[in-house]
Amino acid sequence: MRGQLRRVAAPAQWTVRARATAAAVVVMALCLLVAGGALLFVMYSSLETSARATADSRMTGLIQELGSDTPAQLDASILATDSQVGIIQVVNQSGDIVARSAGSPDHLLSTAQLAPGARKFLGRMAVGDEEDFWVSAGGADTPDGPVTVLIGADREPVEKAVNTVAMLIAIGGPVVLALVGFGTHRLVGAALRPVERIRQRVAAMTGGNLGEGRVPVPPAQDEVARLAVTMNDMLDRLVASQNAQRRFVSDASHELRSPLASITAALDLAHQRPDLLDQSLIDDALFPEALRMQGLVEDLLLLARADESGGRHTRIDVDLDDIILREAERVRSLTHPTVEADVKAARVIGDPDGLSRMIRNLVDNAIRHAHSAIRLECGIAAGAAQIIVTDDGPGIPSDDRGRVFDRFVRLDQPRDRDSGGAGLGLAIVAQIVRDHGGRAGVDEAPGGGARFAIELPLAGDEPVADTANGLDAVAGGG
Repeated sequence: MRGQLRRVAAPAQWTVRARATAAAVVVMALCLLVAGGALLFVMYSSLETSARATADSRMTGLIQELGSDTPAQLDASILATDSQVGIIQVVNQSGDIVARSAGSPDHLLSTAQLAPGARKFLGRMAVGDEEDFWVSAGGADTPDGPVTVLIGADREPVEKAVNTVAMLIAIGGPVVLALVGFGTHRLVGAALRPVERIRQRVAAMTGGNLGEGRVPVPPAQDEVARLAVTMNDMLDRLVASQNAQRRFVSDASHELRSPLASITAALDLAHQRPDLLDQSLIDDALFPEALRMQGLVEDLLLLARADESGGRHTRIDVDLDDIILREAERVRSLTHPTVEADVKAARVIGDPDGLSRMIRNLVDNAIRHAHSAIRLECGIAAGAAQIIVTDDGPGIPSDDRGRVFDRFVRLDQPRDRDSGGAGLGLAIVAQIVRDHGGRAGVDEAPGGGARFAIELPLAGDEPVADTANGLDAVAGGG
């Protein structure tokens, strides 16, 4: 028996259906107890009041009769009892019963003597072993002298009626509780059936078939339907994230394969022909490919850390104009291209290293694709800090501007591995902009070429809305 008791689950481990049923039964039981107790109390009080009022009315009639008749002359009807008035005694000043109702005991209900016109409730009194009465007394002046009228309102009919109702409640209560429990169990089961279907569908899904599965949405527009819609939205996001991760791994593997193949071929040649391992082979093959692979790995690690940190970086005041001026000086030290700078003060709160990397990537991208010149602009426009980098290169087709910030995207031949990058520079730009609550866009420069525009919230401002200047919002890279 003890082993069976130990196996009974605690209420905290019950199913939702069991807890809901138990809660409904307990609440209904409490309601029945309170309502039943209140009903019995009100019923008892009402019947007691009615019985005592009837006894008082009978006493008033007796006192009026005794004003003109002696107790011996009283009509038998006025001394008759009923379901409410159970006993009547008329007692003289000597303590003798001079008139009484049928069935009245020989002994006095009370020895109290009241003056004519006085009335008093004497309380509950027992007569014999089984009879109880609410006894009231009143004084009357008769032709034979003053008397005291004692009338007892019978409690037995009141108690019998109350006991009958209590028994009906005791019998009907468990039936009501059983019906409530059964109904709640069925209703909760029906309400949770769509949830169980959702659970079974999700349990049957694996990493390979996320894109095929969808959670059934119930026709009723209730909480379960909203849960199903939310689950489907989550599955869509998981599928998109899974596809992006697969593309990322595939593209990263593809990008790393080329420098690794070049380094492996050069080392194999040096292994087969040690005499060919000279400075030329190192400078022309091994070192450039190693640097290229190092840069690719660093970019991948930067994006991975950005995904993991979720934008949690150092946040201090950063002067964007200082960074732009440094980049302009760096470009001027090169032989190609020429640079024009229009720089005004603009301060934001963010990660100085990340913002420097963002601007450096934009400038390097412009240098790779410019024919002869680039233009750097910095300032405040439409309540936001704005950075614009323009080149006079071939530009970006309008159909490709929505994906230019995706990872491993190279749009055309001038943007291949030889001319620079693995397609991660602008993806890093987009990630840094998102981390700082801004937005990035690209359109065509007035004289041809590409014009990249970055908008960041000023120090103390909210993130920039996606409506300023009509620039295309960034399609989040991978």
